[in-house]
Formats: sequence, C-alpha cells, structure tokens
Amino acid sequence: MIEDLWYKNNVIYSLDLETFMDTDGDGVGDFEGLTRRLDYLHALGIGTIWLSPFQPSPNRDNGYDISDYYGVDPRHGSSGDFVEFMHQTKKRGIKVIMDLVVNHTSNQHRWFQQACKDKNSSYFDWYVWSKKRPSDWNQGMVFPGVQKGTWTYEKKVQEYYFHRFYNFQPDLNMGNPEVRTEIRRIMGYWLELGVAGFRVDAVPFIIETPAPGKKKPVMRYEYLSEMRNFLQWRCGDAILLGEANVLPKQNQRYFGKNAEGIHMMFNFYVNQYLFYAMATSDIAPLVHALKATQDLPPTAQWGQFLRNHDELDLGRLTTEQRAKVYARFGPEKRMQLYNRGIRRRLAPMLGDRRQIELAHSLLFSLPGTPVIRYGDEIGMGDDLTLKERAAVRTPMQWSDEAQAGFSTAEHPILPVIESGMYSYKQINVEAQRRDPGSLLNWMARIIRLRKECPEIGWGTWNILQTGSKKVLGMRYDWGGNSLVVLHNFDDKPQEVRIRPGVEGGDRLVNLLAEEESHSPPSGIHKMALESYGYRWFRVGDLNYAIHRKRS
Repeated sequence: MIEDLWYKNNVIYSLDLETFMDTDGDGVGDFEGLTRRLDYLHALGIGTIWLSPFQPSPNRDNGYDISDYYGVDPRHGSSGDFVEFMHQTKKRGIKVIMDLVVNHTSNQHRWFQQACKDKNSSYFDWYVWSKKRPSDWNQGMVFPGVQKGTWTYEKKVQEYYFHRFYNFQPDLNMGNPEVRTEIRRIMGYWLELGVAGFRVDAVPFIIETPAPGKKKPVMRYEYLSEMRNFLQWRCGDAILLGEANVLPKQNQRYFGKNAEGIHMMFNFYVNQYLFYAMATSDIAPLVHALKATQDLPPTAQWGQFLRNHDELDLGRLTTEQRAKVYARFGPEKRMQLYNRGIRRRLAPMLGDRRQIELAHSLLFSLPGTPVIRYGDEIGMGDDLTLKERAAVRTPMQWSDEAQAGFSTAEHPILPVIESGMYSYKQINVEAQRRDPGSLLNWMARIIRLRKECPEIGWGTWNILQTGSKKVLGMRYDWGGNSLVVLHNFDDKPQEVRIRPGVEGGDRLVNLLAEEESHSPPSGIHKMALESYGYRWFRVGDLNYAIHRKRS
C-alpha cells in the first residue's frame, strides 16, 4: 500500500473556535485568534486541526444547531478570515477537518422555516413529520434526563416533527434524494476552501431511516458510500471521520467491506474499557475490546481518544463495570451526566501526573490515530457549576493574565477557571512552556515520538503476554521493524516477563530513556515497571530507518 494515506500517521487536535482565542474583545473566540496560535500548535507537533461547528447558529447547542451551512458565524469573523486561516495552516503543513452536522438543522434554518410556513413547499419533505403523535414520542432520546421527547408538535403545520436531539434541532429526511444532494453541495463548498475532510456528527442517525411508532428503522449504509464517492472525486485524499458509538460487529458496515464507507471512526468501544482499566487496573476487558476492534479494511483507521467535547460515555460497560468507573472518576452525582457518562476533564479525573502520563502514553500507542482535546496538553480542569457538557468546554488557558489570556472581554462566552488547583493562575501554556518538566513539554515529546513510530499507524499488532494481569504489552510490526510498548495500570510496581517473538528480539532499546534490555538465551526479558509505568522499545537497534522496507 502506498504511503499516501496521511491520516494513518498523524496527530489530530480537537478545538472549539469560540473558546480557543478571542482577538476582537467580544468574549468569543475567532479565526484571527486561532490563526495567531498556529505556531503553538505547529511547535506542539499537531498535524491536523479538527474544528467544531463555526457556521451561523443560534448557538443553543454549542453551534451544533446550524442555521446556514455556507458561511462563518459573525462572532468568529468572516469567510475572508477563514480563508486566511486556511492559507496559514497550509504554510505550516497542518491539515484541517471540520464538523459535518447534517442529521439535523437548527429550527431557525430557512429550510425548516419554509417547511413550517408552507406544507406544499419542497422543503416540507426535507424533514420527518407525523400527523399523529407517535407512540414512541418519548423514547430514543440522546440526552435522557434533559430531553423530554423525540417528536414535537409544530402548531403552524399541525404535525409532529422528529428530532433525535433537542426540540430546536429537527432531523433532516435523509431518505429524500434532494437532501443528500444538498449535503454533497455543502461538502463540495468547504472542500473548495481547502479542508481535508470532515468529522461526521452522529453517523448512525444519518443513515437511519426513522419511522413513527414501533417500526424497526432501516439502516442505509449506502448513504456513506455516496458521501465517500463524492468526497474522493472532488478531493482524492480527503477523509470522513465518523462519530459512531456502535458495537464491534457493526464496524465493518460503517467502514465498508471493500473500503467504500467512512475512512476513520472514533473507537468508543476501546475508550470505555480503557477507562475501566485505569479505574480498576484490570486489563482483561481492554484486551478483549482491542481484539474485538482489530480487523479493519486496509485503508480504514481508528481515531483513538481519551476525552472529547462531550461526556465520557460509559454506556457499553456493564452496570457493575460502570459503577466502578463512577466510583473512581466521578463519584458525585454532579459529575455524572445522562445516566451513562462523566462530565469531567481528564486531569481532574485522574489527578495523578503519573496516571495522566500513562493515559497519554497509552493513547499515542494504541492502534490508530490519536485525537487530543484542546487544553489536555497542559492538564486543564473543568467547571462543574456549568450545565451539562459545558463543564469541559471552558476557555483555553494561555497565561496568568486576565481571562487566562483568552480574551480582553470582561465576560467571555464561558467563564475561565479562576480558583483551585486548575485555575489559569496555576495551569497555563506560558508557564509550562518555560518549565522543562511540565506536562506540555512532555506532551510535545510524546507527540514527536509517536510520529517517529509509524508502525503504530500503519502496522499490524499483537498482544504480548507479560506475566502480569495489570500490565498491557503490545508489539507492532511494519516495514521490517518492530516496536514493543508496555503499560502498568497498577499503582504498585510490577515485574514483567516478555518474549518479543520476532527477529532481533533479544535486544530492546528504550525510546524514552538511556536503557536497554538484553535477554538471556531463553529470549525472555525480565524488567520492573514502576507504578503507572510505561515503556516504548525498539526491537533490535535504533537503525530502523535503514532497516525499513520500501512499500
């Protein structure tokens, strides 16, 4: 396979424009601010920026209620500012992907407004309607405990409309060919402006054909093929990164048996068992999850992550497993959300710097492409006084100046964290830049290391037996080279015994410290890992560039 699949060995940085950097003093982040911070991201080693929605929106759901797909919300600047931003990313070799939110619109979108004004309008069939209230009107909510139903009565047309999310976000009727044509136009518009692809929001709801009542919905996977075909005709190396929290047996349908579906998908399944392992030090369920998601088409790739802009979803765990994760990382009711997750940032959940390093070392060494959330590189905290998911969406902490250096406004879009150990006075970029031992400088180092280990993004992998139920061992093979990574999930030191099982396996060279391990004739390496310890080893020697086979 040619090495043109840029997403295979990349690091993706997720950010929300409105809370990243504000330059015009209105308290809302903008493209000018993000452009001024590109050198920071470039120095950190970021290869791709993932932008949350920035199009015009009433902003009742963090911008995911879009009212115009073809522009920039004035709060964030102009289309000209976006084009200048894209120009500057190109100069630095950074790619940009953006959210594609097309399973629903805002109820303020002109399409929905026209549909409500005139049932004979062609836009009426762009949404999903029912003349009678369906029997399942209060089932299938995405936000249980907050959302009251999935069907809402519209007085103007005297019918009920369908909405998986909030009632101000009516679902589009994907079964209407005109809707899918419009979605391709939206994709084409932004591709022309230089984006390298899309993070596709709520993929299962895009391909699901809803039906009122108890009828079983039909899943139309061919819609994904339509999107991919259009994408790759317009821009050959652009990608679709799907948000689909599905079971492993369904993965193949989303990627496509012949790689005709989406290119990448977030691995929610592994993510949930990863947090279970960190909460309990029991790695067996995580190993099972890794193996269950191992088989992918050659061009497909997992997006691996720790935390994102939503809650930490634990819905795939058993009730007992979820209770253990809650007890360790979200013991208070205010820390939990939607009866399935935790609404905390990574650093406050883990607390211990050693465990924060372990989690990120694991993230960067999992099979796939790592996706990190803005602020996690400095260990930002959360604000649990804010509602729902807003707790983990506070402004980026750049310095110890007023408003964390995010804005000159007296009242930013969300309050900065001002008190406690995670306040911007304690946690900020400028302080950590100057501290050689800071988390930020450690993150830059581990990102550089990950990019120098293409075996993880491109290769095959195997679980290694370590002799400890609390230490995960993995070996990657690609291009004639091998890599061994070890992670101790326990708060106590562990002794491990590993047999690499490949040529040159009698010598392991540590990539993070001046250390080597040489095995006796048995071929078994014995070594000790400190509590929450981790190791990255080259198998054989450090001449991996010379040994790498041509593809």
